[in-house]
Amino acid sequence: MPFVSTRAQLSLAQEEEAWLRQLSQSRSESVARVQRAQILLRYAQGETVSAIAAALDTNRPKVERCISKALQLGVRAALQDLPGRGRRARLSEEDKAWVVNLACQKPKELGYAQELWTTRLLAQHVRKHCRQAGHGNLGKLGRGTVSKILAAHPVRPHKIEYYLERRDPEFEAKMIEVLHVYRDVAVWRKTGLPGEVVGVLSYDEKPGIQAIGNTAPDLPPVPSRHATIGRDHEYKRYGTLSLLAGIDLLSGEVLGLVRDRHRSREFVEFLSLTHQHYPPGARIRLVLDNHSAHISRETRAYLASVPNRFEFVFTPKHGSWLNLVESFFGKLARTLLRGIRVNSKQELRARIELYLQEVNEEPTVFKWKYKLETLAAESVASP
Repeated sequence: MPFVSTRAQLSLAQEEEAWLRQLSQSRSESVARVQRAQILLRYAQGETVSAIAAALDTNRPKVERCISKALQLGVRAALQDLPGRGRRARLSEEDKAWVVNLACQKPKELGYAQELWTTRLLAQHVRKHCRQAGHGNLGKLGRGTVSKILAAHPVRPHKIEYYLERRDPEFEAKMIEVLHVYRDVAVWRKTGLPGEVVGVLSYDEKPGIQAIGNTAPDLPPVPSRHATIGRDHEYKRYGTLSLLAGIDLLSGEVLGLVRDRHRSREFVEFLSLTHQHYPPGARIRLVLDNHSAHISRETRAYLASVPNRFEFVFTPKHGSWLNLVESFFGKLARTLLRGIRVNSKQELRARIELYLQEVNEEPTVFKWKYKLETLAAESVASP
């Protein structure tokens, strides 16, 4: 005996049928609404639920739900999702906030040996303590859910970003003093040096330059076989050298000394070199940091022997980024020192000195731009 459906037939008004046909052929409506319109049209024409499901490549429960909504609530309501449909969220915002709060604490503060969280450790801690904290929904929390919760805020407790605390109470004042020097240099490039100043240098030391040698010769590139230089992993250490360098901010010329150490004795030697390099009778201005060698008894004794010759402008503590010579040191590291191999400290010293000669043949003038415009505007605005 054939199966006879007890479900009521769907009667469509002429306007409803026309609207459904237009919707069923739409390319701008959602796929779900288009499919539901096709279901209702086919059912109104007498097709069975199984036939509709097969024709539209869907399942019977979906077809039955759509038809039931149309019979109970009307055609237009059948095309919409009813309120409350879908999987309910298992984790409340309070649950997630508790997880984030835990992530913002260090594991060691909660009794663990680790310094930083892993998703595994954090999930384990949450599962262990969630009921006691009133968040029972987190009893089966996994690593993947932990990652999603943290990414949504975002919090990355497994990462470290370094910052530099300002420990110099006069940081702003000293920074402005250094920037004034750079602004004066920018003006003097156009107008020329005033009579009382003969040179402006940015000075610093680069210690710990390693003299490293190969234990086996480097292999040159071979076209179509080895694109790069071949180098044995083992190496020899011959010690380290220090470069004491000052770059003339007007000409780009570099004055440098390569020594084994960078004590007061070596700094005084650099000052003597600078004193001899520039014409007598005018002041040499140096931008430099607060290294102990720069204000030692030996240094002050030398400065007393050449009165009114040097003017020191100190960068603030942790303010070495304000010193333009650091740009030169960066260039030195990227060019000469990158991958360098030598057979002795003497060879390293000779190659650094040769590099300084090459730089001075075509000197590069380093210019400071950061905050100079702001400083100039403030100077104009001030009475």
